[in-house]
Amino acid sequence: MFDIWQEIYGTIKRNKLRTFLTGFAVAWGIFMLIVLLGAGNGIIHAFDQSSSERALNSIRIFPGWTSKPYAGLKEGRRVRLENSDLEATEKYFPNQVISAGATVRQGNVNVSFGQEYVNISLMGVHPNYTEVETVKTADGRFINQNDLKERRKVIVLHKKTAEILFGKTHTEPIGQFVNASGVAYQVVGIYNDQGDREASEAYIPFSTLQTIYNKGEQLNNIIFTTKNLETIESNEFFEANYRKVIGANRRFDPQDNSAIWIWNRFTDYMRTQNAMGMLRTAIWVIGIFTLLSGIVGVSNIMLITVKERTREFGIRKALGAKPLSILWLIIVESVTITTLFGYIGMVAGIAVTEWMNSAFGNQTMDAGMFQQTMFSNPTVDLGIAVQATLTLIIAGTLAGFFPAKKAVSISPIEALRAD
Repeated sequence: MFDIWQEIYGTIKRNKLRTFLTGFAVAWGIFMLIVLLGAGNGIIHAFDQSSSERALNSIRIFPGWTSKPYAGLKEGRRVRLENSDLEATEKYFPNQVISAGATVRQGNVNVSFGQEYVNISLMGVHPNYTEVETVKTADGRFINQNDLKERRKVIVLHKKTAEILFGKTHTEPIGQFVNASGVAYQVVGIYNDQGDREASEAYIPFSTLQTIYNKGEQLNNIIFTTKNLETIESNEFFEANYRKVIGANRRFDPQDNSAIWIWNRFTDYMRTQNAMGMLRTAIWVIGIFTLLSGIVGVSNIMLITVKERTREFGIRKALGAKPLSILWLIIVESVTITTLFGYIGMVAGIAVTEWMNSAFGNQTMDAGMFQQTMFSNPTVDLGIAVQATLTLIIAGTLAGFFPAKKAVSISPIEALRAD
């Protein structure tokens, strides 16, 4: 075995430039595969992270504008959701809806404590709001059913808002009363959220906001969590029935998708998962074909090597060398070149993914109501490295197999005729 390694070393040493250029093609192929896989993982990890922070079995209903005439009414009407639509959600879908709530907003409210004040929006919510959105109570509690039922004047402030109002006096916020444009609210909780996006909002009971700020029966959107809807088809069937119920309340065509917008996180998740699967496949296909271009180069260079050593292989056979030994020599040389340069490319690729992770490992995008993580942890795991190793060994074997067969087929007479 030592003799084989000596011969391989001697061949590589005699053809340094040719070996380097051939190996570079292999290194570049595996480098691109690792970098593409890392970038793809960054997108996939970001999606999984964002999905885990919100209830996937949740749906939000937003009002829209009609795009079709209905029952003598023209298109272009503004649809306004009301409390009766929330009640219909719970009444007509008991087997699909776990808990339902709604939100209503009052903007441009000055909230003060002593000499400090902030201008924020008040959001009237139900207790199920924290089940759906990334609002995490940092201290105290969130809005509960008794607050809603009794229309209590309680408020949950963002952590940053509490620091502005109470930070200078070092006052404990929980239990204190703040003035919101002439209305006193007792602070019952402090919350955090994803990326501190909602620092300009405070939460109060839904019923309290509707009453104090004369919202009547109107609401901004309906939020609920679902059960027994485990496929895209069952969710689409539910959405169609839901449009019929709300369409009957608000008098619009159930087929009019513009009248209300249904944000179903489960169907979005499933469709995105399918897209992520296609992304993984595309990355592997692109990476493998890039690697194959390098493997073809290795195969070609091995064919040239065999041609140059025709006389040598013929003499070996004349002296009694077994065909298997010649076959083994060429294949081992091919695998050595492929694996050596492949690992160089792999290490370089992993280094780049680690740099990507440190530089861009937590990229977010403002998605309106919240911040969406777009890129997270763009690295490859040990399993990918093992797969890449096996790919290199198999590729090296294939690259050397056909040149090796050609070397085995060389006869002593053909060797004598060689230049």
